[in-house]
Amino acid sequence: MFKRINRLAIDLPVLKEGDPNAAAAVQELLGGRFGEMSTLNNYMFQSFNFRQKRKLKPFYDIVASITAEEFGHVELVSNAINIVLSGSTKPGNPNKTPLHVGVNARNTYHFIANAQTTVVGDSMGRPWAGDYVFNSGNLVLDLLHNFFLECGARTHKMRVYEMTDHPTARAMIGYLLVRGGTHVLAYSKALEIATGVDVTKMLPIPNLDNRAFETARKFEDQGLGHILYTWSDNDYKDIGLIWSGKHPGDGKPLEVKQGTPEGHPIPDLDDLPEEFAPGISKEDFMAIVRRLQKNAGL
Repeated sequence: MFKRINRLAIDLPVLKEGDPNAAAAVQELLGGRFGEMSTLNNYMFQSFNFRQKRKLKPFYDIVASITAEEFGHVELVSNAINIVLSGSTKPGNPNKTPLHVGVNARNTYHFIANAQTTVVGDSMGRPWAGDYVFNSGNLVLDLLHNFFLECGARTHKMRVYEMTDHPTARAMIGYLLVRGGTHVLAYSKALEIATGVDVTKMLPIPNLDNRAFETARKFEDQGLGHILYTWSDNDYKDIGLIWSGKHPGDGKPLEVKQGTPEGHPIPDLDDLPEEFAPGISKEDFMAIVRRLQKNAGL
């Protein structure tokens, strides 16, 4: 089972002006082949289908716990896209084309279908596909795939970072570069234990330190590149049998933390009358309040 906490991994900056084309690029980090939808679903189904969970518990625990973190990453990228889109249009007479900016946006679907919010697709508008999930049933092969997947995801984050200077997008990417780096290292250490091969000698891929990215530095300074969370109050403790020793980059100790990070408030999107979203007028709202009071016996 999964326990949901109404918090976001980091505090995202909110700007008054939107950047639809930046949002289109960031979509790759959500619904692309190497996006967060892919990391989530790869690890989730591998954990569901894992054979000999008790016998190979440290490996099962690390895939299962990272699965839970990936839910939060999907949530984070989605909120970042929503914020980057916010402020793109203003309310107006429908005969005056208040959504005209959407005509020249790279992803018109943001304006036509989703009221300027996240779509489950990539930077070119293609929907996320289930065949992005790799689950061979072979432990070493799946771990090797996960290592490759995280390196691919890191590459795409670095490139999208260089495509846009939008503060929300860059804050999100800086954080995910650091957290994704922990997952790359986690899978490389798991492969080392499973095979005896020191995969950590290949890191980082691409060969550029996270500190080269300005918005990643504060998360590195917080030690987030050295911490794996269990994302559970009581389970998945055996990740400590894999996530131990020192970081190959700076020699600092690796740390397992039981539970979840504290998190930050979820952004609350304003209404968009020009998109008929959420489509609740002041009169509708007051009627809803009265019905809620009646149901509560007030």
